[in-house]
Amino acid sequence: MKRKINSVLAIAAIILLLAQPVSAAASYSIQDLGNLGRSWAGATDINERGQVVGWSGTASFETHAFLWKKGTMTDLGTLGGFESSALAINNRGQIVGWSGTATSTISHAVLWENGTITELETLGGIWSSANDINARGQIVGFSTIPSGEEHAVLWEKGAITDLGTLGGLYSAAYGINERGQVVGWSSTASGEGAAFLWEDGTMIDLGSLGGSWSQANSINARGQIVGQSFTDSGERRAFLWEDGTMIDLGTLGGGDSEAVDINERGQVVGWSHTASGQTHAFLWENGTMIDLGTLPGGFESTATGINNRGQIAGRSFDDESNPHAILWTR
Repeated sequence: MKRKINSVLAIAAIILLLAQPVSAAASYSIQDLGNLGRSWAGATDINERGQVVGWSGTASFETHAFLWKKGTMTDLGTLGGFESSALAINNRGQIVGWSGTATSTISHAVLWENGTITELETLGGIWSSANDINARGQIVGFSTIPSGEEHAVLWEKGAITDLGTLGGLYSAAYGINERGQVVGWSSTASGEGAAFLWEDGTMIDLGSLGGSWSQANSINARGQIVGQSFTDSGERRAFLWEDGTMIDLGTLGGGDSEAVDINERGQVVGWSHTASGQTHAFLWENGTMIDLGTLPGGFESTATGINNRGQIAGRSFDDESNPHAILWTR
């Protein structure tokens, strides 16, 4: 009888265990990618070859863009200033971001290619940033115009195109897919902010989750778009937009979340507040948001890029509040 009771208890325990939410820690390894000399760094994007880009502190207390591949982090340098950041990398190894110059700390959009950094043209203003690049070498970001307002732009074959706005003064582009579709944020004629999709010269307002502000961050080749939007109750939520419909992806138990990137398989990464109020990186797939956790002993994390192999780049803070560039691998 005792053996039978023990067997029943064991089966009950297994059933209870299987009913629990799957821990990301059980299916993902978390790797610290190191730094360029000082204990702060953050990863921003990853391509299909597993190459990661981002920013890191240097031994001279500057912050420089980096490329990480096969275990080695390389300093990408600057335009002569002491700050730069790499924001995106395509499968050809072309990298975009921004850099300060020897005479200014204002950001200037740049392209790194074959070991050379090139400053990109502006719309006549002094401030710009390159935020994404596709496999065709098309680059998107923003530039100020002579009067000082920021406009979303597309750089292609040495030329810059002003993508305009949704009726307001400001806009910025954050993502581009292989079809040349561009997403971002724009102010509207009413002074609110809205996520947009730009295609073939036309900018479309994607709406919101009920609030007065939204922003699109990434788009895949299937036209699925992710970003963040305020709800009618004032919370900020990660969204997935597809075929004219915007879906709230929820949170990890807290009030706010943001979707930062999406791959061709429809897997989404970003950050969310937890029930305890911390910010944790997440992976959303098949309708479920998974907590990716933090560095051992750390307290916060953010996921910023995911490739089609499911490798995820981002950052996590250690117990001394220093950010670290991170790679999550399933």
